[in-house]
Amino acid sequence: MTIQKVYDLIDARREQYLETLFTLLRQKSISTQKIGIEECANLLKGMMEEAGIHTKIIETEGHSVVYGEIIKDPNAFTLLLYGHYDVQPPDPIDEWISPPFIPIIRDNKIFARGSSDNKGQLMAHVLAIKTYLDVYGELPINVKFVFEGEEEQGSINLESFVSDNRELLKADLVYTSDGPSHQSGAPLIILGVRGLLYVELKATGANIDNHSGNKGNVVPNPVWKLFELLRTMRDEKGEILIEGFYDNVREPSNYEKELIKKLPFNREEVGKQIGYPSLDLDGETFYRKLTMEPTFNIAGIQSGYNGEGMKTIIPSTATLKMDIRLVVDQTPEEIFGKLCNHVKKHAPDIEVTKLGMFHPSRTLADLELINIIKNALEEVSGREAIIQPSMGGSLPDYVWTKILKAPSIIVPYANYDQANHSPNENLDVDYFFNGIKYTCSVINRLADQVNKGRMVATNQVNK
Repeated sequence: MTIQKVYDLIDARREQYLETLFTLLRQKSISTQKIGIEECANLLKGMMEEAGIHTKIIETEGHSVVYGEIIKDPNAFTLLLYGHYDVQPPDPIDEWISPPFIPIIRDNKIFARGSSDNKGQLMAHVLAIKTYLDVYGELPINVKFVFEGEEEQGSINLESFVSDNRELLKADLVYTSDGPSHQSGAPLIILGVRGLLYVELKATGANIDNHSGNKGNVVPNPVWKLFELLRTMRDEKGEILIEGFYDNVREPSNYEKELIKKLPFNREEVGKQIGYPSLDLDGETFYRKLTMEPTFNIAGIQSGYNGEGMKTIIPSTATLKMDIRLVVDQTPEEIFGKLCNHVKKHAPDIEVTKLGMFHPSRTLADLELINIIKNALEEVSGREAIIQPSMGGSLPDYVWTKILKAPSIIVPYANYDQANHSPNENLDVDYFFNGIKYTCSVINRLADQVNKGRMVATNQVNK
């Protein structure tokens, strides 16, 4: 038998596989509102068992993890597939063209909440296993599955779950399908994520709001306190002035720099897509800033009166929220400490609170595993795959690279314009079926290299 027989069976089952996905999409699973989570976990467990996967639900301090496995041989190569079955709230409902939990196909796209983020992408893995087993009767490698129910809440219990289950989850490669593909449509391999430190800074003036005329020049304005502090943190060129902020930033390797240079980039198109047509960066600079450099972003400021018309006051409090994206080898704890020291030095009466964090993560770009995955994707797509050393955003990728000590890659199966987290979230039908084929091809290629003795030693991952 050849892998083409697997692809042919996938094509023959298009209607069946679409209906399977639709069944999962109809089941609400809004983690932040605790709606339908348990029901969705049980539904997914049944679907995985029907596909031939040994599955169990493992409880956490929050929502359960749906864990599955097919073990060919305890000593065989092991691939761990990660995804999440929880979804974002559908609001605002009135902006949806069709109901968010009644999937429908328009213009060859599946419209529903969770269609691309992440039920469609995780279901591609499940259906790939089902198809492979139906054709071959067994898998050539071990495959494990971790589908969590809290990703849309920041994966708040995933770290403890992985820490508590290291032996159960032991794998040679972690493979995640989440997020959008590259805007060019070429298959995309992402080798890491930026970390995140989310903080709140609160300045206080008087105990109450005061009349800006009667008490002007007498009562301090906390907004100015924040502004004056911010001026000490960043210069006019955008460099961060907090002592030691850049100390542990790892410079990209020469190979990573070459990968960045190869990434497709259309300045006009990107500028239009992000609503900033005056974007003035070349592709290399764009991707370097997006993936290899930390950020220091003001996410929001709240103070005083912002309603219609006038209200002349000196506000009593001002609150600033910041998200700081980090790159390896920075840590959220380190940067939070340095931020607090800076505030203590320049504005000791301003209160700093840590609201959330993710560690950055990056897998070595020159692992043989990466080329194997690249060839597998190209076999299906007929296009050269793009390798991106890191994404700009943050995912809990560090639980695999730092706790499980396994290399980890992200291969998005969704279309670039998926509108995840927004009304009219969608998944291109062809992307869905290509995703099923991608997973089959990856399994086949990994097994082929293991059998030929060409696989590089496992667990080669950046610390």
